[in-house]
Amino acid sequence: MERAEDPIPRRLRVLPSRLVNQVATSANRLVDQALAEPGLRRHHYSLLAALEEFGPASQAALGRRTGIDRSDIVAAVNELAGRGLVERSPDPDDRRRNVVTVTPAGVRQLEELDRLLAGAQEELLASLTGAEREQLVGLLTRVADHQRSQ
Repeated sequence: MERAEDPIPRRLRVLPSRLVNQVATSANRLVDQALAEPGLRRHHYSLLAALEEFGPASQAALGRRTGIDRSDIVAAVNELAGRGLVERSPDPDDRRRNVVTVTPAGVRQLEELDRLLAGAQEELLASLTGAEREQLVGLLTRVADHQRSQ
């Protein structure tokens, strides 16, 4: 919908990369606000989600699975362990490595984070119908998968 008073040039308004960036900025703000309530950040959520879905893993494997840099994994795992949300134990196959496991408290925290993030998603996509949301997620997934394969 074009507005006569819109100060943004048309060629900018129709650039997919610009639109994705604008939405990503809003999405990041909403997610950060939601996760701030329990005092956590996106990488904490990613680690808990990976551990809950795939089971115990080494810190290196967690970094590969979540895209979090290895140097940041240690600090994030330390923070989660300090809250009792994960446990570290020596890897029985390689004592130089730690295996990280989500605790029952971590699973409960993840469920709460899921609830908070669902609210952020609702706010972000409030202007779309359910069918449009599904279509958007499908299209963005295709674009992301294609970009990952490059």
